[in-house]
Amino acid sequence: MLKNQLNPLPKMALIVLTLIWSNFLYAQQEQVKGATQDENGQYLSGVNIKALNTKTGNTFNTSSSNKGLFSFSNLPEGGSYQFIFSSVGYQSDTLSGYTIKNGQQIALSVKLMSVKKTIDEVYIGYGVTTKKDLTGSITSIKSEDLNTGVFSNVGQLLQGKVPGLVISNNNSNPNATPSVTLRGSSTLRSGEATEPYYVIDGVPGASLALVSPQDIESIDVLRDASATAIYGSKAANGVIIVTTKKGKFGQSAINYDSYVAMDKIAKRLEMMNAQQYRSYINDNGFSMEPVDDTGADTDWQKEVSRIGVSHNHNVSILGGSEKTKYSASINTFNNQGVIKGTDLDRQIARGYVQSKAMNDKLDMSFNVNISLTKQNNVPAQGQGLSVFDAMYYYLPYSPLKNEDGTWFENTPRSQYANPVSLIEENILLSKTKLIQGHAKLGYQIFDGLKYNLDLSLQNRQFNYNEYNSSLSMIARNMNGRATRAAVEDQRKVLETNLAYDKTFAGLHKISALLGYSWEESNNNDGIQLSVSDFYGDDLTYYNPGMANVINRNGFGGYYLSTLRMISVYSRLNYTFNNKYILQGTLRRDGSSAFGLNNRWGTFPSVSAAWKISEEDFMKDNTLFNELKLRAGYGASGNSLGFDVFTARSVYGASVTDFENSQGQIVRTLKALRDSNPNLKWERTDMLNIGVDFSIWSNRLSGSIEWYDKNTTDLIYSFAVSPVIYPSGYLTANIGKINNRGFEVSLNTIPAKTDNFAWNSGINLSQNKNIVKSISNEKFSSQFIELAYLDGAGQSNANQQRLMEGYAIGQFYTWEWAGYNENGVSTFYVRDEDMGERTGETTITPELKDRTFTGTALPKFTLGWNNTLAYKQWSASILFQGVFGGKIMNATRARHSNVVGNAGNKNLLAEVANTEKPTDINAHYLSDRYLESGDYLRISTLSFGYTFKNLGNQIKNIRLAATVNNPYVFTKYKGLDPEVNLGGLEPGIDNRQTYPRTRTFMFGANFNF
Repeated sequence: MLKNQLNPLPKMALIVLTLIWSNFLYAQQEQVKGATQDENGQYLSGVNIKALNTKTGNTFNTSSSNKGLFSFSNLPEGGSYQFIFSSVGYQSDTLSGYTIKNGQQIALSVKLMSVKKTIDEVYIGYGVTTKKDLTGSITSIKSEDLNTGVFSNVGQLLQGKVPGLVISNNNSNPNATPSVTLRGSSTLRSGEATEPYYVIDGVPGASLALVSPQDIESIDVLRDASATAIYGSKAANGVIIVTTKKGKFGQSAINYDSYVAMDKIAKRLEMMNAQQYRSYINDNGFSMEPVDDTGADTDWQKEVSRIGVSHNHNVSILGGSEKTKYSASINTFNNQGVIKGTDLDRQIARGYVQSKAMNDKLDMSFNVNISLTKQNNVPAQGQGLSVFDAMYYYLPYSPLKNEDGTWFENTPRSQYANPVSLIEENILLSKTKLIQGHAKLGYQIFDGLKYNLDLSLQNRQFNYNEYNSSLSMIARNMNGRATRAAVEDQRKVLETNLAYDKTFAGLHKISALLGYSWEESNNNDGIQLSVSDFYGDDLTYYNPGMANVINRNGFGGYYLSTLRMISVYSRLNYTFNNKYILQGTLRRDGSSAFGLNNRWGTFPSVSAAWKISEEDFMKDNTLFNELKLRAGYGASGNSLGFDVFTARSVYGASVTDFENSQGQIVRTLKALRDSNPNLKWERTDMLNIGVDFSIWSNRLSGSIEWYDKNTTDLIYSFAVSPVIYPSGYLTANIGKINNRGFEVSLNTIPAKTDNFAWNSGINLSQNKNIVKSISNEKFSSQFIELAYLDGAGQSNANQQRLMEGYAIGQFYTWEWAGYNENGVSTFYVRDEDMGERTGETTITPELKDRTFTGTALPKFTLGWNNTLAYKQWSASILFQGVFGGKIMNATRARHSNVVGNAGNKNLLAEVANTEKPTDINAHYLSDRYLESGDYLRISTLSFGYTFKNLGNQIKNIRLAATVNNPYVFTKYKGLDPEVNLGGLEPGIDNRQTYPRTRTFMFGANFNF
């Protein structure tokens, strides 16, 4: 009976255990399961999946397996839930509206599309948008589309890629930087003032030396004022935004990029060899100095040149976890020039980390960038003291050295120096150290509203070292001369803003930005010392205390300039029904660089876009995939290249010494610069109208742009009365320039199959530059003489003139009229008052006989890129061209001076056939030496092969071979038709030209 009473207990226990076990089993059941695939239907592993309860804000995370499978089994009931899918290299996707219920299982399946094919993000300044939503003129270039070559400058990566962006590499000197001009020259100043404003990873004004090309993810070029106005007073020449590669959440990778390259001179000037020179001298009655002719036959171009071997290595680590992502890279780059003694060596280290917290509402990032650059150069002074000049003019029958081993020199001869001794007896070494720290914080205050804070600090230390030995022709009879300089620049930037982004009722999208910016630059804090008269050359510049003479005028003129700028800015973007977009920006800048009466400026812009292809009447069309009309108007400024003393009075020590009443040798103070309290920045207003289109299932896409760009308040230093202005010069706002043009950009897919693809992109730009005024209410000038090229016998004969109604770079020269009966070049005579030809010719032209003979600025520029891919093979070819401009070939004129040079300096080999031996004016700079600057260059030819899916340790390997500058189609007789097209004196080839090279490069890329 007792047994029967106890039996129910284990039964009840069994029931309880069963219930508990059932609940446990249900808790472990898969509430949600699914699979992730790529666009080709292949299972995708390592995808991060986040389950978000939209009511509570709680999140749960998992990732897909090697077979692309995933599941959730611990989600609280209710919802609704969003499932967010993300993976490196793919566009994120979200599935919404799911509710978790007991006993019900949810099955999900998603295909993630490749980022390259679906995302087209563009950086617009303090934010990101898509290309379809742009209202301004912006070109975005991804890393895989950048130019390939031995490049150390961002400009070289973009040549031929962006319509309206004219980049001219006038030589292949590894230490030179190309000129970069966007939509025409619009300033009378030089240097930094002529180029676009650079922004790197959100840091405005950052140095390009901090980024290696292999670390660049994309480059966005803001071309019109409606896009650039958000950067205010520094954006008149456009803005170039560089974005570097960052790690990705949930995935890691190691990359190694390397190449080795060989440079050889692409074209040489054909100078006379020893036999040709002796024959020419003897046949035409010229004489030689016996000291020069030692029976040698020296090819001086060969003696100073070499095959330049360059190499680059870049190692990067990118990755991240669920909340943190990171990246780090080290780059070493060495570019050996083809002229002995020229090279660039640079090391760059970058580190970046970003982390999220507070339910992903807070994100912080920090990066440190360091760059160390060492540059060796050779003398390139005037008066013949230049390797690039002497390598051509030095006589071919003179030897490299005398029999006793000393350099062969003819010291009494004017402007004459052995080019090899110029290299060997002079040291020109500069070192630059750059350090940048950048911290960024972002906090999501509530859905749609985010607060951002950016802090950056950049420090630049520059050291210059020069030594001219006791045998140097540059410092003759000085027993050695040393110059050392040390300069430090520091720049601090604070950026803080509120960004709002929200869509209402599925129709109204509002994006707003309100920000504040503060920056301080402490530049030019340095000192220089120049000494001479050493006891020997062994110490070179390392111990200036051993010198006996200190140059009191050799302290370099360095002075600390502390420049501050404060700005407030805003942007409002409204989109209705994904069809109509309206954007407005406003920025107000205050700068201590300008006059007390004009330190603040306001820069507004407004732009609009109409997505015509989204209209109902376009839904059934079979031609257009996209059709958008854009229009924008905006204002931006140009305050680049100024220091804090630009508008202030500056006094410095005079050159002249005198003895005071105490018998001391002292110097007086003199005015170096006069104040102008009304000086203000240059202002550019631009109207831009564009059409974006895509047709035939995106097989043809592109844009057409028209712009009208007006720059006012041009800044220039005028000669004024020293009675009123002690320095004799005043910097003032004096003029206007207009640039107007068209730009066409087309991208086509001529062929595409499963194994083969051909993509072709072409851009064509046309720009017309006109100087509207070079006067103001106080100062008036009819013209400004420019481009004095120091031609023998041509004192004060400038070759260009800046004048109202003409373009910058307008040549103003004599007109060649052929030969007279004595075989001497003659030139047309012009009436001094009317400027017309009188019908006479002369062999002694005067300044009044000059006239407008052509312009240096091109009418058209062209870039045409083709990429072909067949299975794992790839090939690309880039054409780049400039048409419609002139070049003054002063180098050819210089080496055609038959009467002046014969017996003293070498001549071009062609003069035996082209010049008359009686022509005392053969070298006169006239329209005779104005040549067409038209060219079409095969800029890059590249082939590559990719080994894919090599295993678990190596993902893929890519091998590539590239030739830069394999051929150029041109009629130009100089070394290369690509001359400097920036600044106030474009289109000049004058004796200081570093040879252009042809590069053969072999590279490898490993992905782990």
